[in-house]
Amino acid sequence: MIFSLKDAEDLVASTFVHNAVEASVAASVAHALVQAEAAGQSGHGLRRVPAYTKQVRTGKVDGRAKPSARLQKPGVLAIDAMHGFAYPALDLAVERLPGLARTQGIAAAAITRSHHAGVMALTVERFADQGLVAMMFANAPAAMAPWGGRKPVYGTNPIAFAVPVAGADPLVIDLALSKVARGKVMEAAQKNVTIPADWAFDVEGNPTTNAKDALKGTMAPAGDAKGAALALMVEVLAAGLTGASFSYQSSSLFDAEGPPPALGHMIIAIDPDAATGAGTSGRLAELAEEIGREDGVRLPGRRGLGLRRQAADSGIDIPADVLDAIKALR
Repeated sequence: MIFSLKDAEDLVASTFVHNAVEASVAASVAHALVQAEAAGQSGHGLRRVPAYTKQVRTGKVDGRAKPSARLQKPGVLAIDAMHGFAYPALDLAVERLPGLARTQGIAAAAITRSHHAGVMALTVERFADQGLVAMMFANAPAAMAPWGGRKPVYGTNPIAFAVPVAGADPLVIDLALSKVARGKVMEAAQKNVTIPADWAFDVEGNPTTNAKDALKGTMAPAGDAKGAALALMVEVLAAGLTGASFSYQSSSLFDAEGPPPALGHMIIAIDPDAATGAGTSGRLAELAEEIGREDGVRLPGRRGLGLRRQAADSGIDIPADVLDAIKALR
């Protein structure tokens, strides 16, 4: 069924409000999920509504929590998500961090006691729209082992980056550090089909084509040992420096069992002209133009942005099973 973005947001927000989520929190979460859906990221979109709602009902997420912020250092903003949804905390970072970055040249927001960070491209892009370079790091519940190990210690630990480009859309990079999204393995397990041997390991640390064995084991990191090292880097930045739970201490984002996941996010915003004085976005436009000269090359971030613009004009098609699942929560 086709919904305008506004109608989809109203549907999702009202569903959350019906389940004891504070109205302003519900609006923030609904906007993030609908924008994720519009960007073609359904795994981070409306399919999350049932799990989010069940977590509110059990207290795994505080639906009435509003984040608090304090300036720890001139360029460091500490944000406590208060075991609530991540999106209001991310909104607060987008509101408060740019002023600090322009004053200091560079500034960071350290977010603790948070939840699912969603499509992080949508967050870093908001900084680029304000003329800033932004990097974001988030940890997630454990699903990857250190290279050579078998015990899950790291999450898929996504990273995102955005940079403004003069006269054009920003360049936006958003990727998890596992070789593929864990959702693809879960889908294969549900369909009872095999997976490529380089996607995951079983509990013994051996490559497996059995999706169910893979879910019991660990995800393969992107770039093998290099990806595992990057996952450690993200773990330090997102959890070690923010005071959040490490991935191996966090509960699942997919069910309503256990305590709050208490995950962490680190956002670093940079004034692109801080070092050179002026004109950086123009130079970056030259770089983007050079990258895009060759046929078949797609600048990162442009596909998702294009899909969102299309959705703003023609709406989004919510699958019947997703719509039924949301309506059942009302």
